[in-house]
Amino acid sequence: MKEYILELLEKGKRMDGRNLDEYRNIKVERGVVEKAEGSAWVQLGETKVLAGVKMEIGTPFPDSPNDGILIVNAEFTPLASPAFEPGPPGEDAIELARMIDRVLREGKAIDLSKLVITPGEKVWCVFIDIDILNHKGNLIDASCLASVAALLDAKIPKVEDDKIIRGEYERKLEVNFKPVIVSVCKVGEKYLVDPLEEEEEVIDCKLCIGVRDDDLICAIQKQGKKSLRFEDIEKMVDIAISKSKVLRRFLDGNQAYH
Repeated sequence: MKEYILELLEKGKRMDGRNLDEYRNIKVERGVVEKAEGSAWVQLGETKVLAGVKMEIGTPFPDSPNDGILIVNAEFTPLASPAFEPGPPGEDAIELARMIDRVLREGKAIDLSKLVITPGEKVWCVFIDIDILNHKGNLIDASCLASVAALLDAKIPKVEDDKIIRGEYERKLEVNFKPVIVSVCKVGEKYLVDPLEEEEEVIDCKLCIGVRDDDLICAIQKQGKKSLRFEDIEKMVDIAISKSKVLRRFLDGNQAYH
C-alpha cells in the first residue's frame, strides 16, 4: 500500500482522487455543546474533531499579572483510532495542544490583557479542550480550525458575588485574529496539503504553518526526519498562505465545502 501511495504521489495523484493542493470536504458547526461557553465541531473528510471553551476565574501567573490565562488541552480518544490508547495524553496529543496554543498566542487570537478582572489578583482563564472523535489524517489543521471556531462562539459568563452564573453571559469573547494551521507535506519533489492518514505514513516531512488573517506567519513546526532546502520552505510557506484563506472561510458561521 505504501509503495502504491508513493507511486501515485510521484505522479501528482492521490488515492482519493484529489489534487495535491486540494482539501477534502470541510464542515464547521458552532454551538454544539450546550454547557460550554463556546464550542465547534469540524469534519475534514472523515476526520472529526470537537473543541470546547470553558471560562473560569483564576489567579494570573506571577510573570504576567496583567494578563488572563489561555490553556489548550487535547485528548485522543481510543474510539477515534486503533492507534490511540486510553490513559493520560500521549506525546502526539501534547504536541498537538502545544502547537495550537502557540499559534493562538503568537497569532494574538485573543487579547489576554482584556481578560483581567482585578490586576494581579483575578483574571479569566480560557480553557480550550480538543477531542479527536475520528482520526483519518491531518488532525492538526482540523483541531486548530475547531479551536478558533469555538473561540468565535465563546461568551464571557456573568459573575455575581464572585460566582460564575452558568448559562448567562456578559458579552462575547473578543477575537482579534483568526489564525489557522496549514500542514504542507513534502514527498520527493512534490508538495501536498491535507494528508490522509495513509499519506502521513509515507511523506518525507511536514511543516505545520500557522497563518494569521493578515498573512503573518505566527508559528512553524517541522515533523519528519528528512531535511528541507530553503527553497522548499519558501514554497511551503507560499502554499500555506494561499490555503489559509480557504480554511478561514469556514470561520464565518456554519459552513460546508464540497
